[in-house]
Amino acid sequence: MTKKMVLKLVYCIIVISLLFICYSAFSIWSFSDNVQLVKTDVAVVLGAAAWDEEPSPVLRERINHSIWLYENDYVDKIIFTGGKGIGDKYAESEVAREYAIKHNVDPNDILIETKSEITEENLKYAYEIAGDQNFGTFTIVSDPLHMKRAILMAKTTGMEAYSSPTQSSVYTTLNSKIPFFLRELFFYIGYIFSLPFR
Repeated sequence: MTKKMVLKLVYCIIVISLLFICYSAFSIWSFSDNVQLVKTDVAVVLGAAAWDEEPSPVLRERINHSIWLYENDYVDKIIFTGGKGIGDKYAESEVAREYAIKHNVDPNDILIETKSEITEENLKYAYEIAGDQNFGTFTIVSDPLHMKRAILMAKTTGMEAYSSPTQSSVYTTLNSKIPFFLRELFFYIGYIFSLPFR
């Protein structure tokens, strides 16, 4: 292969890579507004930080959205996900459950998993609970810019999943959205490239 051919190949790889990154970025941003309000068996609320016995603002708004879905009969049950951070007294899902109960969700309609540390584990352990409960359809709740990756992961896990991003995300300004968006773009592309090895 000549030097000219090598340069052309490198150029093509760079162009294709940039196009893929741009397409992924557009896909994540545009999907963030995709609200699928359909009746499902259960809402799966993806974990976020808890501050001692209180949910962080990010987690609180995810919980609030799941409560809204529950109160408006879009879901019959809620699964809260998220384990303990280093030094934490309670798991994220335990804090979420207590918050939901205080806001009039029937404790019998709440399930939790306390082992997960990342989004993929949130969904994996929630799906295991769902199998025990015979849940077949799922509403995934998270922040808007997280939804594209979350839904892809949910479907890869085997879920019939629908997107329901919180409408009161704390990520409202460009200063808060852009870092979150770039982080999601990085992890989304990484997940796409990992799929053939799963």
